[in-house]
Amino acid sequence: MPHALGDEVRVVMSKWGGRPHWEFDALFLGSDRHGDWLGIPVGTRMARPGATYVAPTHQVGLVPPPGPEAERGWLGTFHDVDGPVRVYVDITTPPVWTGATVRAVDLDLDVLLGHTGRSWVDDEDEFADHRIRYGYPEEVTRAAMASCDRVQALVARGAAPYDGSATSWLARLRELLAR
Repeated sequence: MPHALGDEVRVVMSKWGGRPHWEFDALFLGSDRHGDWLGIPVGTRMARPGATYVAPTHQVGLVPPPGPEAERGWLGTFHDVDGPVRVYVDITTPPVWTGATVRAVDLDLDVLLGHTGRSWVDDEDEFADHRIRYGYPEEVTRAAMASCDRVQALVARGAAPYDGSATSWLARLRELLAR
């Protein structure tokens, strides 16, 4: 289903086994070779069981484009202003659009890029625990680790889309909100 600039979309993340995780609304901004870009305005409420987070800055989310499933196991978020994190990438099952909702299973691992330029992988301990506790199939475990390694290498090199590609999409979000 094609989306138009400004259409409301929903991001629904779950954990393995169908356990609920983060959910929030966003605005469709457009697509390019990197995937579908979603606007997450300051003040957006994100909720999961037992926690709520309100976006302190404008952000844009990136859903990977169609292609080999082995290259699509992530969802990226790019933050607008200085803070501890510029880029936050959740390692997931390949995201799937169903109408105006994009769904993915969060597989615990995260790749982050700080404002100092340092990149790192977070929640490796959670991934190690959950893969045993919740019985991640071996192919899911391998895919998550490969996706994490691939994304972390791109982030560390400053390769697209982690090369400033989000800047124009953040500008588009600000323009959309100013209308």
